[in-house]
Amino acid sequence: MREPSAIGTVQDVDGSTVSVAIDGDVPNGLIFVAGEPYRVGQVGSFARISIGLTDLVGVVTRVGAGAAPTIADGEAIEARWLSLELVGESSRGRSFVRGVSQLPSVGDQVHVVTGSDLASIYGSHGRGFVPIGHVAAAEAIEARLDLDRLVTRHSAVVGSTGSGKSTTVSSIVQSISDPSRFPSARIVLFDMHGEYARALGASANVFTIDATRVSGAHELSVPFWALTFDELVPLLFGSIADDAGRAYVRDLTTELKRASFKRKSVAGLNKAEINADSPVPFSVRTLWFELHVLLNATHTAAGGQSQATWALLEDAAGNPIEPGDSERVVAPIFQTQTQSAGAAKVYLSTSPLNIRRAVDVLGSRLRDRRFDFALSPSVWSPSKKGKTAQDLDTLLEAWLGLDRSVTIVDLSGVPPAVATDIVGSMTRVIYDAMFWARNFSEGSRERPVLFIFEEAHAYLGETRSAAAKSAVQRIVREGRKYGMGAMIVSQRPSEIDPTILSQCGTLIAMRLTNTADRAHVSAAAADNLKGILSMLPILRTGEAIILGESVPLPMRALITLPQSLPDSRDPAVVSGAMPGGWDRKREPSDYSLVVQAWRAQNQNSPSILKGKD
Repeated sequence: MREPSAIGTVQDVDGSTVSVAIDGDVPNGLIFVAGEPYRVGQVGSFARISIGLTDLVGVVTRVGAGAAPTIADGEAIEARWLSLELVGESSRGRSFVRGVSQLPSVGDQVHVVTGSDLASIYGSHGRGFVPIGHVAAAEAIEARLDLDRLVTRHSAVVGSTGSGKSTTVSSIVQSISDPSRFPSARIVLFDMHGEYARALGASANVFTIDATRVSGAHELSVPFWALTFDELVPLLFGSIADDAGRAYVRDLTTELKRASFKRKSVAGLNKAEINADSPVPFSVRTLWFELHVLLNATHTAAGGQSQATWALLEDAAGNPIEPGDSERVVAPIFQTQTQSAGAAKVYLSTSPLNIRRAVDVLGSRLRDRRFDFALSPSVWSPSKKGKTAQDLDTLLEAWLGLDRSVTIVDLSGVPPAVATDIVGSMTRVIYDAMFWARNFSEGSRERPVLFIFEEAHAYLGETRSAAAKSAVQRIVREGRKYGMGAMIVSQRPSEIDPTILSQCGTLIAMRLTNTADRAHVSAAAADNLKGILSMLPILRTGEAIILGESVPLPMRALITLPQSLPDSRDPAVVSGAMPGGWDRKREPSDYSLVVQAWRAQNQNSPSILKGKD
């Protein structure tokens, strides 16, 4: 007698792909097992193959004529068929495990996977499993992620705009930073558009370059002197194309760091070991001043480069009109080269370096208050002699060790020219600190760190920011050994470097309508599950296909809404609740408030703006 859950038999086995002929007496629609209805042959559903004391579990990837095997003359066998991709097995008295120890044989019976089967597969309730929603096919079963594998084996959350991606990230972060379960969690989220403070601000420390814009936020400081030379060049100069000029700037940076070190020694370090990459404070204003003078000074002696030979422009009393001031970033004014006969000789600088434009960019950025977060970084800003009020230990404590588990780095106000480079620089600083502290209790082996990279396609593409891509590649390749994990969040996975996406052990894929994006996700998937991933264009908002190492089986899940939503909702065009909805009576406008907020770079209410200088 056929069991109520039986739907067919194995007829063809090709590695992990199994072709199943559906029995003729199985109805096309629903079958009932223990009074519960189950649909037969739904792509993305599961089937179970009994082989003795072991049950193999597979995902239905294709249904119908296309799933049928072919005979020698190329004609399909006439029957109802479905294709399975084997993903794991369970034995009597043993829980479900990924991978299969043996393959089925022709004639083995195939069953639908019932609710009790799913509960035994997805029912992991250990300390390391976190709920993020429920299984779409069985609302009573929670969708849970293995936190160990989610963090250390890396993950990606991908989905088109409006698919619920930001909401999903917020829900996951709230679950994995729950203070009642994970009070020592350490999560650093790079927020490119200022979306997450609203959803996570109550349980997170928010760092932004203008703390007045976000209630309870901290001022973001990224000390320039903590960066490597290759990270420093884009921040200070934009670029230096001249190789000789780049080498000179590197040597001068090293010289300034060593001079600073001489005045204030650092434990465990000697002067000879300091180079341009060493995280030692120095005055960037002195760097600018010396470079400016090198290129622009005129001299009273041929080839003279000393201050004694400067030809400063003087007034009638012989006083320099503008001697220059490095701290105020004021350039000295020099006399022009002698043109008239009989006049005192004035000679131009003999420097062959082609870095004049780069030095001008540095001066401009030093005067631009938007760059103060990096070039005048609060208590980490060096004096002219290279002294700082506080060192990097307090910076790392601010980023990782404050009273809350989540650190949101709001980069929405950072100048676009350097925003993505700041992502790479901060990531690299934390990585290096955790790498060298891996044997300390503060290190990431004992207290792992999860980096979340929002809008990753903006800086992790093959032609994007070298600093960000290099830092993230280092984490996804080596971070597992040191307790550092990455979560890549993007609406355009096809624009992310394939090396990075392929290292993500867990994929949380939401609705994706672009063909290239779906192909990229399919190529990155560890399992051969093109059938289930073909459903990506038809997923509902807030629904995801989760596959990889943090779930026992590929899972179609509905994500639970977080307690507070991120600031990424679509504005309502037609809505009676919106004061300016298109269906409302036109109201008077005051665009002077718009201009005021625009100029102040502050979206707060006009009453707050009135008190701002």
